[in-house]
Amino acid sequence: MLSRLFKAGEKVLSNLVNKKDFHMASSNTENPPKVQELYELCKSTFTGKAPSPASTPVQKLCSLLGIFVFSLSLCFISALGFAIKVGDVIWVSGHHADSVSPGDVGLEEEAQDDDRGYGVSGVSRVNRVGRWAQPITFLDIHECDTFTMCVFCFPTSSVIPLHDHPEMTVLSKILYGSLHVKAYDWVEPPCIVTQDKSQAARLAKLVTDKVITPQSELPVLYPKTGGNLHCFTALTPCAVLDILTPPYNESAGRSCSYYMDYPFSTFALEEGVKSVEGKEDEYAWLVQIDTPDELHMRPGSYTGPNIQV
Repeated sequence: MLSRLFKAGEKVLSNLVNKKDFHMASSNTENPPKVQELYELCKSTFTGKAPSPASTPVQKLCSLLGIFVFSLSLCFISALGFAIKVGDVIWVSGHHADSVSPGDVGLEEEAQDDDRGYGVSGVSRVNRVGRWAQPITFLDIHECDTFTMCVFCFPTSSVIPLHDHPEMTVLSKILYGSLHVKAYDWVEPPCIVTQDKSQAARLAKLVTDKVITPQSELPVLYPKTGGNLHCFTALTPCAVLDILTPPYNESAGRSCSYYMDYPFSTFALEEGVKSVEGKEDEYAWLVQIDTPDELHMRPGSYTGPNIQV
C-alpha cells in the first residue's frame, strides 16, 4: 500500500514540476550542494533544544534525508521530496532523487565484500571482541553548539554497542550498505531493579530490531521516543549520516552512556510493580557499563563539499 502511495506522490510531484507550479532550478549547477542545504536547514532549525517534529524545517530535513516523522499534522510536498500522511504518521520517500547520496558527502559506495560477517544471529558475548576489533571511521562534517553533522563508516561486522542520546534528537540516514539496528526507549515511569549495590537494571521497551538499507524508512530519534538507545551492527560495509541536536556535551549533562541488554526474564519485577503491557519479549533490562575497551573508533578526513558557514 505504501509503495503505491509513494508512486502516486512521485506522480503528483512530477506533474507539478512539469506545470512549473514549483520554481525549481533548471540545472544542478545552480543548486548548492546537498550538504550545504542540510547545514542551512540545521542552522535555521536547531536552537540547542529538542525541536518540534511538526516544524516545516524538520520536515524538510527528513525529506532531504529520506526518513519519516511521527505524529505530524501537516502533509507537504516540496522541491526536496514529498510526504504522504497515513493516519498519524508522515511517510517521506527514501527513493526520491533529491535525497542525500554517498557522493554528496564525498564517499564512494563500498562494493567490496569480505568473509568476516557473522550475521545478526552471530551476536553473542563470545564473539563480540572479534566483531568490535574492526575500526569504525568517524567523519566530522560540522559541529557547533546546537548541532553536529557527521558520518560513520562501518566495515563488515563492526559494532557500535548499545548507547543513549540524553535529551537529544537524532536524524540518521544510511547512505549505502546493510545495517542491523536494535533500539529501545525507557519505560516510564522508571522501573528499576537492584541486584546488588553495584548493579541496577532499568526496564526498556524494544522499538526497532531489524536490518535497514538506504531504501528503508527510519524514524527520527527523540529524547523519549523513536528508539533513543540503540546499537548498530554492520552486515556489509556501510555508512550512516547522523545529525544530532543538541550535540553530546558532558558539562551539560549529555554524556554518552553504554549498556548491556538482558532478557526480561533475567530479573524479577519488584513486589508491587505493575506487570508489563504486551509480550515480555518486547522488553529488556538495560544495565549501564563502562565504555567498552574493544570499541575501535578512528577519525577520518571529510572529503565532501566544503560548507560555507
